Amino acid sequence: MQEERSAGAVLFSLKDKEPIYLILHYTAGHWDFPKGNIEEDEDELTTVRREVKEETSICDIKFVDGFRRIVEYMYRRAGRLVHKVVIYYLAYTDTLQVRLSYEHNDYRWGRFNEIMSILTYNNSKMVLEEADRFLKVRYI
Repeated sequence: MQEERSAGAVLFSLKDKEPIYLILHYTAGHWDFPKGNIEEDEDELTTVRREVKEETSICDIKFVDGFRRIVEYMYRRAGRLVHKVVIYYLAYTDTLQVRLSYEHNDYRWGRFNEIMSILTYNNSKMVLEEADRFLKVRYI
């Protein structure tokens, strides 16, 4: 079985002292957080910075200490089973302007309930729930 590792960000900003979260509409049709494969010479945080910049043009992210979540799932690519591991970090930005890469059709900034209603995958919804709870208890 093939193994694949990615890293991504639950990226947020503050609007009226409340978090708003960024999700992307991938050309494959789903809505999810910015993320991508960890390259051979990268650590997880370097991957997150690179992927956020490539996918959104946002460069000013600040990681929130203490939040790291792992999601695992299986999928098929070219008929072969792939075990995918995605590591999510929570990161803050002041930049709301997004310039999308070719991998995406659209993006949304929104409050928790709005983003929960748009996210495609249950794993991503669970990560958002944990991130929102973490922010409200420890950060905001």
